[in-house]
Amino acid sequence: MRRPFLLLAAVAMALAPMLADARPGGGSSSGSRGSRTYSAPPATNTAPSAARPMERTMDTQRSATPGGQQAARAGSGQPNPSGSFLTRSPFMAGMMGGLIGVGLGGLLFGNGLFGGFSGFASILGLLLQIGLIVLIVRFAIGWFRRRQEAQQPAMAGMPHGMPGGMARDAMNQGPMQREAMETGRGPLGGGGGAPSSAIQVTPADFTAFEHTLKVVNEAWSRQDESGMRSVATPEMMRYFGDDLADLAKRGLRNETSEVKLEQGDLAEAWREGSRDYATVAMRFSQIDVTRRLSDGVVVEGDPSRRVEATELWTFVRVQGGPWMLSAIQQTR
Repeated sequence: MRRPFLLLAAVAMALAPMLADARPGGGSSSGSRGSRTYSAPPATNTAPSAARPMERTMDTQRSATPGGQQAARAGSGQPNPSGSFLTRSPFMAGMMGGLIGVGLGGLLFGNGLFGGFSGFASILGLLLQIGLIVLIVRFAIGWFRRRQEAQQPAMAGMPHGMPGGMARDAMNQGPMQREAMETGRGPLGGGGGAPSSAIQVTPADFTAFEHTLKVVNEAWSRQDESGMRSVATPEMMRYFGDDLADLAKRGLRNETSEVKLEQGDLAEAWREGSRDYATVAMRFSQIDVTRRLSDGVVVEGDPSRRVEATELWTFVRVQGGPWMLSAIQQTR
């Protein structure tokens, strides 16, 4: 009886969430980018690797490609009409395949449909082994697929020259503004869906993006949802609230402090109707620790050591209003 429980423990450990992803955004890709939600942002000097697709989104728009339609269905939580639950779930398909195979083998050898089993423990052990094998195979396939996609990053556009005056002005700007000016990275195309046009992002906009990065992390550390609500869309607030609640259920809180933007540049900026969007790559360092709520003891991270992260943040504004955080994407 020990073997099934050992297998069950191994599966539980493999599926357990990592505390290292407790910072704002949960280490996942969440939010909406208008018509480009299911299109990868162009690669940049700050984030040369491809961005991970949205794992949490309320956007129900459909891309023109079959792959985009599948991603939209997955992101919106809508069922896939092309198959039943068993055919859509690799775990269930593998489990049923194993049961059918063993049952047919038992019939062929004259032992009955479940003649090869010695009892309930054997059945449970087989199910757990099949489940573990399916999980390992899915992990391996996903790893190879991500590696292949990472080797083919989206084109970020060709740099162009810049006037000498802009170069002098860049010396007085922050790291995100300097990167944008030095590389000549301006409004770029990319993605598909609704008609859109490129827009110009100014140094003042970059300052607003950097300010939002700090505001979100400071409010997150205080568990101050109202503070984050002032710079984030309702959709992002839903994800922030869910993540904070999940940490609290586990008796934990995450604190990110001393946030410093090390490098940043613009991936793309565009307009859709009355809405402007801008996706920026940001590499930042910070103190990132997770503590127990009961006594404040650090269970993950080092209060004396800075760690770095690279993410793609998308901002949206309506009719010239303030920029609001609408998505956070991780890099591969």
